[in-house]
Amino acid sequence: MEPKKKLINSADGCVDEALVGLARASGGLSLLKGHRVVLRSDLDDLRGKVALLSGGGSGHEPAHGGYVGAGLLSAAVAGGVFASPPPASILAAILSLHNAGASGVLLIVKNYTGDRLNFGLAAEQARNHGVSVDMVIVADDCAFNQPSKAGRRGLCGTIFIHKLAGALAEEGCSLEQIVSKVTEVLKGIGTLGVSLSPCSVPGCLPSFELPPGEMELGLGIHGEPGIKRSQVASADEIVKTMIDHITNPDSQSHLSVNSGSSKYKVSCLHLKHLSSLTQISCIQTLSFFSLTGDSVVVCVNNLGALSCLEMAVVTRATIICLESRGVVVARVMSGSFMTSLEMAGVSLTLMKANQETLRLFDAKTAAPAWPNLSSVSVSGRSYMIEPQAMSTRPQDGTYSEGPLSPVMRKVLERVCSTLLGKQEELNSLDRAAGDGDCGNTHAQAAKAIQEWLRDHVVPGCPGQLLSVLAGLVQEKMGGSSGALYSLFLTAAAGHVTVGRSNAAAWANAMHAGTQAMKRYGGADAGDRTMLDALCPAVDELMKLTKAPPGGEMAVLQNAVEKASSGAESTRGLTARAGRASYIAAERVTLPDPGAVAVAAILKVVLESLKG
Repeated sequence: MEPKKKLINSADGCVDEALVGLARASGGLSLLKGHRVVLRSDLDDLRGKVALLSGGGSGHEPAHGGYVGAGLLSAAVAGGVFASPPPASILAAILSLHNAGASGVLLIVKNYTGDRLNFGLAAEQARNHGVSVDMVIVADDCAFNQPSKAGRRGLCGTIFIHKLAGALAEEGCSLEQIVSKVTEVLKGIGTLGVSLSPCSVPGCLPSFELPPGEMELGLGIHGEPGIKRSQVASADEIVKTMIDHITNPDSQSHLSVNSGSSKYKVSCLHLKHLSSLTQISCIQTLSFFSLTGDSVVVCVNNLGALSCLEMAVVTRATIICLESRGVVVARVMSGSFMTSLEMAGVSLTLMKANQETLRLFDAKTAAPAWPNLSSVSVSGRSYMIEPQAMSTRPQDGTYSEGPLSPVMRKVLERVCSTLLGKQEELNSLDRAAGDGDCGNTHAQAAKAIQEWLRDHVVPGCPGQLLSVLAGLVQEKMGGSSGALYSLFLTAAAGHVTVGRSNAAAWANAMHAGTQAMKRYGGADAGDRTMLDALCPAVDELMKLTKAPPGGEMAVLQNAVEKASSGAESTRGLTARAGRASYIAAERVTLPDPGAVAVAAILKVVLESLKG
């Protein structure tokens, strides 16, 4: 087995190059020369305030460098990938903050042995330099029912401590006050992760093997083993399992979360039997019930390789699962916050929150990786907006017949029967350069029109009829053909009204419809589409605007011939639009089915009018 491919220059240089990329991309960040330390560029603003320093192994980006900025960390020190940073760099960072005038330095450290030792050593050395230093250890892992002597691991809950301590420091609180407040908050934070894949340190083999179809629950952010493996389940089931485990009172490392409204809880038990859209509607209604449980801030953290789509699905599941227990979801952050390189997985962090916690959480920060979150409570917010009442569809309207109704009905009936008769021919032409359903889509439109004609009178206003046809083909024809025909008919409809339905008006209507096709479809004559039949025909029809009385049929005859020759000419054209444009030109030797269909429709119109 070979190491997994990564888009880097070298395994040895990737951490340093990544830090340069981070600092160069943000005007608020600088690097400490000779060390893997990211600093605030505005260190002078720290004078008289407590500075915050965190860090750890690289590979967890955007942690920790992305959280450096006003209102969050003052500096972050990075080790190698998944390796604790050296004490010399930690000390250099502490002294830089001290020399900038900071009143004290708080070290925020994840509970891993290497981090505790190296940050602890640097802290002792800094004290010998006269620096006021204190350290907070974050141990938020809820995986193990009986944690070992090493204790619970420090996971994504660390960034909550970054945020709250950063807000307190920005307000001018003392080192002792900050330590006291965040130590209390730490008791109410819990995290659990689940992974669908391992990750691999640059230049190394994957950190562990996970058989296809299995997932690992409770693993650490470096790929350390979790508590159990099981078959991959649905997002809803995985989230429920995770929250059940985080809040399980039988576990020594659980987070105690008080549930609330039983009425809400019972109602939510039935949601799994409903469709997704119905669930959304029910949750919207249920969210107005009083949730009497604890209030929490939730972090849905991408461990590296989940798509944004998956993350949004998991976020939805998390909110619904918590609310179903009567828990008030006050804030949600969803995204990549503390990753494990390219691990496909997610961690959930819950932080119990009161109004003071939320105030600090909502405080603004300039750190580049902190999301632009809403300060409105998630639970209880009405997030559905009723759509505007749709006006009656044209095909459902009531219309009056007029002098033109009989002839328009006759034309339509003959067009429909012709398209049905050409179904297999059009399919056959389409199989050469498309997906072989051109005849089927035209037949669907023809059947829809025939069905409508059986139950409705044909309006005397041609524009109203064109609007009806546009609605029918949009709904029943499907695909790009349905959209194109509907565009044509919709754009043409306004040009032929009761008082304006002579030959010139029809020519202008045809021209307007064709222009709409070009504008929105992006094709033109010569691109081997239906426009190769339609455009030359419409150019000929525009002569109707100046044709002498009695000369209309001759113009229409010429237009039909132009459409026919245009359709035939597509044999020798290279497709530059539509699905056929992806097929090798030498394989496309038959005429374009869309152009053939247009030519056939125009021919039937001519024959019907002659009759």
